[in-house]
Amino acid sequence: MDNLTKAEAKRLSPGALAFYGDCVYEKLVRRMIVSLGDRPSAALHAMSVKKVRASYQAAAYEKLLSIIDEEEADILRRGRNSTGITAPKSSNPAEYHKATAVEVLFGYLSLIGSDQRLEQLFAEIADL
Repeated sequence: MDNLTKAEAKRLSPGALAFYGDCVYEKLVRRMIVSLGDRPSAALHAMSVKKVRASYQAAAYEKLLSIIDEEEADILRRGRNSTGITAPKSSNPAEYHKATAVEVLFGYLSLIGSDQRLEQLFAEIADL
């Protein structure tokens, strides 16, 4: 699959970007966890859940604000301000909107082929 242009990716709804970004983010988390060494699948799952839950991604959102450029900040804000998002019982709405924003940014960067930037940003938030 070819990368999208920035304009094409920006035309996608925040929901579509978050849908894709969720799997991009989770793949990065799982790769990092597996690289730490072989463990039983239950342990791997428990480690993964800590990094993909809304509270963790909300903290990641705050960290990202200080290291992203203006264009990335616009994408992040667009994700945070998206409507039609209902927070699960395990999270509050503010946290969930920030988590969605992180997924939107990761989805956007992946779709435009900015893998190096994606890796850079993930490295900054991997150990919060």
